[in-house]
Amino acid sequence: MGTTKTEEFTVKDNKVAKYAKALGHPARIAILRLLVKKEACVCGDIVDELPLSQSTVSQHLKELKDVGLIKGDIEGKSVCYCIDEMAWQEAKEYLGILFESYTLKKNCCK
Repeated sequence: MGTTKTEEFTVKDNKVAKYAKALGHPARIAILRLLVKKEACVCGDIVDELPLSQSTVSQHLKELKDVGLIKGDIEGKSVCYCIDEMAWQEAKEYLGILFESYTLKKNCCK
């Protein structure tokens, strides 16, 4: 399998791709919506809200945490997850810049 050439692209492009990849699964979107709504959750609460097993939820939480969109604190045997405000703002900014860069054009790809 070939290696990725992320170093060939800008830092901003790599960050947009990183966030887009993390947002590329509906379970992760559902987890983020839940965290936004509740402002903090214990992993067990997340499992109760989604039609997924504990291990699957944990894998999705790990992906979101690795990209920085969420953070978690260990409290006894539970981990309390919440949105990482700084990364959330950065993702919002970078994704917004991408989407705002396009202006509607007439007669495009008819």
